[in-house]
Amino acid sequence: MADDEIARSYSSLPFFIVFGALVLGLYYYWTQPTYVALAITGFVLFVILGLAFMLLSYKGDKRSMLYGWKPITSRLPAVSKPTGHVHFRTKLFWTITVLLLYFVLTNIFIYGISTATSVDLFASYRAILAGAQGTIMQLGIGPIVTGSIIMQLFTGAKIINLDLTDDEDKGMYQGSQKIIVVLMIFVEAIPQVFGFLTPSSTFVSSLHSLAPGNEALLADIIIIAQIALGSYLVFLMDEVVSKWGIGSGVSLFIAAGVSQAIITGTINWLPANPSQPLSISNPPAGTIFKTYYLLTNLSASQLAGGGLEQILLRYPNPITALIGTATIFFIVAWTESTRIELPLSSAEARGARGRYPLRLIYASNIPVILMSALLANVTMFSLLLWSNPTLMHFPGIGHQWWIGSYPSSSTEASALGVSTSTPLTGGAYYVSVVNGLEGWLLPIFNYQIYGSYLAGHAWWQGMLHVLIYVSLMIGGSILFARFWIQTTNMGPEAVARQIEASGMQIPGFRRDPRVLRRVLERYIPVITVISGAAVGALASGADLIGTVGQTSGTGVLLTVGIIINLYEAMGREQLMEMNPLLRRFLGGE
Repeated sequence: MADDEIARSYSSLPFFIVFGALVLGLYYYWTQPTYVALAITGFVLFVILGLAFMLLSYKGDKRSMLYGWKPITSRLPAVSKPTGHVHFRTKLFWTITVLLLYFVLTNIFIYGISTATSVDLFASYRAILAGAQGTIMQLGIGPIVTGSIIMQLFTGAKIINLDLTDDEDKGMYQGSQKIIVVLMIFVEAIPQVFGFLTPSSTFVSSLHSLAPGNEALLADIIIIAQIALGSYLVFLMDEVVSKWGIGSGVSLFIAAGVSQAIITGTINWLPANPSQPLSISNPPAGTIFKTYYLLTNLSASQLAGGGLEQILLRYPNPITALIGTATIFFIVAWTESTRIELPLSSAEARGARGRYPLRLIYASNIPVILMSALLANVTMFSLLLWSNPTLMHFPGIGHQWWIGSYPSSSTEASALGVSTSTPLTGGAYYVSVVNGLEGWLLPIFNYQIYGSYLAGHAWWQGMLHVLIYVSLMIGGSILFARFWIQTTNMGPEAVARQIEASGMQIPGFRRDPRVLRRVLERYIPVITVISGAAVGALASGADLIGTVGQTSGTGVLLTVGIIINLYEAMGREQLMEMNPLLRRFLGGE
């Protein structure tokens, strides 16, 4: 569909022009930027308002205004979808190739940044965002997940009127999500670079001949371009795995990053602080070598006077974290195998029977990914509003303690025992990740001795932090689970059509999608809520106990589930290679 074939109304165009000019004028009056910065801001504003105008001006016969983006979505770079069945060996090849490419990208560092002054906004969520600080994978899967959150919320709230069982509407949904992902790449990259990924002085001075007077701005633009390139490569690699590989690229990257962190956190023999020599106060970072080193170097009196506490509970990677990681592994493995199986019989082949499994973790681990990404964005924007040189002066919400305050320097952060990206007050503190027993349970039991672990908070504030965080993780996971099954055709109606199209039916019931839907409505909505609550509780519970490698409970939960799902997906692929009828039922054609 070409742009000139789309029916539009241009009556709102003057409003967008006046609004854009007003915003640009206020920006110039407020910050007094250079002409180059003003031109860049004007271009960004033009893109955003242009996309909004394309939506609101659409007057075609399609149900959703997202078709106003059709001229863009039809021209975006995309990985072509296979026209037929892709053999298992081909899928395995692309999956392994993309995984190796992911590890390569996590070791390509951003050219021109100063590692000494840079701050990691996503330090607490680094493992589950599958990124690497200071590399072109700085954002990881953050923009992809954030784009998915936005589209799911709009679709679930019926703001976007799309029928995802219709191929054209589903294609429009996916194309619109690509646009939002590209926008989120810049929304997340630009604030990080302007204030937290500082270019080195050597790099800035080398650009003097190219942009006299605007060297720092040009350096920031080059860094943003590198981050945007890496993020879009991640997006394309996710498409490759989804269409030509096994499973999901997003899940694959998370599992790879978390597995690497768990292995490192278990067997790393280097000191926790590499710049300092190995000592009792700076033991090996890995759980195994840390435990052995302290047991062989501490006396009996030192062990009784706090040594055992250091081995069992204290950072880095205490034994409790290793036990918690293993416990979550076995719990998730058990819940993944728990399911309700609906009996099915074939209407075409007499005597042919099967079962349709409804897992306890029906919505998989996607809801907890979305919830964690949402909390990561809350932390990022609260930090930006607190310390970004421009946003901190924003009226009403800039530099407000009730939104979230942060250490003013690395010295203050070290004195409190936290990082510079750890929220200290406000809403950002109460929704931030709780890392291990040291950060909440010990201060509650004995505040006089362990109160310093709460970074200046009272014991009841630590308990309130735990309650709010756990409630948000469980409630948010339930909400996203409900949205997820609707946007991925896992609801009762979609599953009923899938079973009916495969030639199967439930014994004792008529072969009618409406009858199947009523049967499935007894199970799927309930299992969806239980699924979301279970993954939210497991993830937040693991955070409270602590995990090896600072991977977070969400990271461990996701990795175990992803590995199990990947193993089962490989088994299904091999079965479909041998049985064309099964391939038809599972949608492999």
